Amino acid sequence: MAFKAQGSSSVKALVVEDDTVQRMVLLTMLLKFECDITLAKNGKEAVDLFFEGKKFDIILCDKDMPIMTGPEAIVKIRAMGESDVKILGMSADDDAMEVFISVGADVFVPKPMKVEYLGSIIKEIINKKKNTMD
Repeated sequence: MAFKAQGSSSVKALVVEDDTVQRMVLLTMLLKFECDITLAKNGKEAVDLFFEGKKFDIILCDKDMPIMTGPEAIVKIRAMGESDVKILGMSADDDAMEVFISVGADVFVPKPMKVEYLGSIIKEIINKKKNTMD
């Protein structure tokens, strides 16, 4: 499922989250930053999107999901050569930071995520994109 913000910032975001409420919270946050958003309910759906040739600037990935966990998906996505995409691992688990960083996530964010923190990461991605276009 994809959502396109009006006046898009051109940041393509993938939200990988099995919890409906959490998905909607993240969707609302990302729409504030005018991102184009695709939703996946588990790691397998996320990996399948990359197999289809889809590209994203940022992935917000939950840890524990059915079918395929976030860390399992990150390993597969990185193995496909996707090194430019910024991956945020998200969880309320105590051991989640080590798990996410060890599999290739760029950043770990404890749940619940603060909108200000997400905003600073989105701004960083927008600036990086602008610099590569110049």
